[in-house]
Amino acid sequence: MQAMFNPSGDHTMAFIDAFTSPGGLRRVLWADAAAGAGMAALHLAAAAPLAEWLGMSPRLLLASGWLLLPFVLLAGSLALRREAAGGALALLVAGNFLWVLASAVVLWGTTWVTGGWGQAYVAVQAVAVLALAELQWMALRRARVAVQGVRAAVS
Repeated sequence: MQAMFNPSGDHTMAFIDAFTSPGGLRRVLWADAAAGAGMAALHLAAAAPLAEWLGMSPRLLLASGWLLLPFVLLAGSLALRREAAGGALALLVAGNFLWVLASAVVLWGTTWVTGGWGQAYVAVQAVAVLALAELQWMALRRARVAVQGVRAAVS
């Protein structure tokens, strides 16, 4: 994490650089895969008690648990690669941003979440997914700029 040290004092950019570099992106992808796997396991294994505690539909929790699995596999497979494939990473980023949008719809456009704990649960996971998606998007843009720079230097 040497990139975190920045003598100029611009710690925010150093932090972002640390997570949007190829190695940093792999850490973000692993975090996405691990968090998604944990959420999927929780939703699939404990939908009924979780739904009762959160004031949510058990069907919503089960559906979200199953929906998470392909994204967990995608994030995990990208994390295993030395360099994430642009198209697959773009698909993951789009899926994460859609998850955030769907979370907002669930919170403000439906009556599927009636309890305060459930609203907090959906909101917190949406913010976490948004942060992961933004870091992934920044890494994707950074990689595309680097590729364009190499192409320009070669031509």
